[in-house]
Amino acid sequence: MLTLTELKTLLATPQRIVITTHHKPDGDAMGSSLGLYGYLIQKGHHVRVITPTDYPTFLHWMPNNGDVVIFTEQQEQAAKLVDEASIIFCLDFNTLSRINELGELVRAAGAKKVMIDHHLEPEDFDDYRHWDINACAAAQLVYDFIVNQLEDQAGINKDVASCLYTGIMTDSGSFRFESATSEVYRIAANLIDLGAEHWKIHQLVYDNASENRLRFLGYCLSNKLEVLREYNTAIISVTKEELAEYHSATGDTEGVVNYALSINGIRLAALIIERTDKVKLSVRSTGDFPANEICKKYFNGGGHRNAAGGASEKPLNDVVNEFKSILAEYKEQLIA
Repeated sequence: MLTLTELKTLLATPQRIVITTHHKPDGDAMGSSLGLYGYLIQKGHHVRVITPTDYPTFLHWMPNNGDVVIFTEQQEQAAKLVDEASIIFCLDFNTLSRINELGELVRAAGAKKVMIDHHLEPEDFDDYRHWDINACAAAQLVYDFIVNQLEDQAGINKDVASCLYTGIMTDSGSFRFESATSEVYRIAANLIDLGAEHWKIHQLVYDNASENRLRFLGYCLSNKLEVLREYNTAIISVTKEELAEYHSATGDTEGVVNYALSINGIRLAALIIERTDKVKLSVRSTGDFPANEICKKYFNGGGHRNAAGGASEKPLNDVVNEFKSILAEYKEQLIA
């Protein structure tokens, strides 16, 4: 393992650095990655962000977005960057399967690997780890890494602050989740003082939907929402044909599950989507109900207690029925 002192020594001279994050990156994935990118380029490093897949257009406004390499679209360039890197930062994920085919390239790379993450049960592939499951976002940990470990708050300019604020805002549910502690609010306030325009960031992320996205959301809530009151559970299932009908783009399904969870009395909600290769689940819960336990135990996934995901290679209807059948096991917790 690499010590902090050794990492700081490495970063004291220009390095070839790759920053990567999980597939289908969300606001925290891109906010933490582009925030760290903005910091490191100020220090004279050669830096590129590589994402395994594309990401929502409502995140394309972020500073330095134009420098992102998307692995599925630029595989040769991405592979070359990984091979030549001396340091690889792995943000907002802790197992290499979360970056798809890019994972094996990262595993084989000779670079020092730095994990900055807040998910449970990290895989042992890194050389330095800044990991805290109590953090509300990877962006919070990037802030802590820069300010407290590298002792360089002066390196957080307006662009960096804007990216990190985006990550914290999105992964904390606009500061409404339990993980948004008083310390998170203090960090957010400091990022605002450092230049993050919080009202503008919120507008760019949440008030920037396409017409197709709104119509798709309306269809899901009107036609696909199933409420199981005996289990205080709500389910939305979507076929790949329905995704195509509404011209669903990357990011259009993000947040849909939260509408199901917002129903009075609902403790568990699932969005179950048929994709080209497999069925994906996005599961949310309230209070102490372990959404991550269901995803890990039955759907090859995991995540946080109240926000988790999984996948299955079974047909959509089978997955929906399996999810329903599992609820009896948790009935006492769900109706408590």
